[in-house]
Amino acid sequence: MLEVGVKAPDFELPDQNGKIHRLSDYTGKKVILYFYPKDNTAGCTKQACGFSERYTQFTEKGAVILGVSKDSVSSHKRFEEKYGLTFTLLADPERKVIEAYDVWKEKKNYGKVSMGVVRTTYLIDEQGIIIKANDKVKTADDPENMLKELD
Repeated sequence: MLEVGVKAPDFELPDQNGKIHRLSDYTGKKVILYFYPKDNTAGCTKQACGFSERYTQFTEKGAVILGVSKDSVSSHKRFEEKYGLTFTLLADPERKVIEAYDVWKEKKNYGKVSMGVVRTTYLIDEQGIIIKANDKVKTADDPENMLKELD
C-alpha cells in the first residue's frame, strides 16, 4: 500500500464507456480511488452500491469516486447497468495501476494462496497527494467512512 503523504501515481485507464481518465484530470478535486477484486461479487457489489447511494453527498463535498478492478470495460458496463451505479469504474486488466498503487498481493483464502487485488481505498487531495489509505476495508462501511473523511 502506498503511504499517506506521497504523490499519487498518475494513470490513464478507460471507464465503463471506454472514455479515458487520468488522475491528473481531477486536479482541484478530492478523489476517492478504491480498488476492488471483481465486478458482481457480493462484497464488491455492496461497496459499489454504497458509494453510488451516497454519490450526491460526495459530489456536494467536491469529491470524485473512481473504482478500479482488473475487470474489462464490458464487465464494468454490465456491473454499472445491473446496479444503476452512478460513478466511474476504471478497467485495469493489465494491472498497471493496480500494481502502481501496490494493491496486487498474495492472498490466502481457505488455506489456498493466490495473487489478487487487496481491497484498498485511497483518499487523494486536490493536489494529488494521498491523505488517507486503508487496506482493512469493510465493504459495507467504506462509503460512509470515506464520506466522513471529507468533513
